[in-house]
Amino acid sequence: MTGSVEKGGAGAHLFSYPPQDERFLLTGTLPFSLYLQESTVRWIPLLVFFVLAWIEISLFIQVAHVMGVLLTMLLVVFTSCIGVSLVKNQGMKNFMLMQEKLARNESPATEMIKSVSLIIAGFLLLLPGFFTDLLGLLLLLPPVQKHLTLKLMPHLRVWRGPGAGPDSGYTMDGEFERKNSDRLEHHDDHQDR
Repeated sequence: MTGSVEKGGAGAHLFSYPPQDERFLLTGTLPFSLYLQESTVRWIPLLVFFVLAWIEISLFIQVAHVMGVLLTMLLVVFTSCIGVSLVKNQGMKNFMLMQEKLARNESPATEMIKSVSLIIAGFLLLLPGFFTDLLGLLLLLPPVQKHLTLKLMPHLRVWRGPGAGPDSGYTMDGEFERKNSDRLEHHDDHQDR
């Protein structure tokens, strides 16, 4: 049974069975390290989830021990409301900046990255807990957003649709003449009555 990629093509060892990896072809089995890599990658999201849950529960218990359970619950709800409000305000400002840049035919790539960080920050702020609130608030800080923009900008490409932009350098000069200058007249059928 062979996958959709032809033998010898780029990426053939990823989509075919048996694998086209030269280590498999020589020995008939894949090295243990490759199996180990696949199994660890599969468990990373689950491990991150459990570590985050453990941190959140530990922080919640510590804060509840100091402030009391009711006040801690109110603080969690309050931070979620404040976070949603901040994300909403910054999101609207960011949307307006994107519209202005698009109107000037400039790339809105930095605003797009900020929008993604705002969405992630909003999600983190909505999750109950103090650690995720801290991460969400960090994503709202302009220096953090600037750092993310500088890191992600080389990997981002903006497609503006078909047609040439104003800086494409190709302009066709020519003349035109309107052939049909008659305007369509609007007739109201209800006036005849």
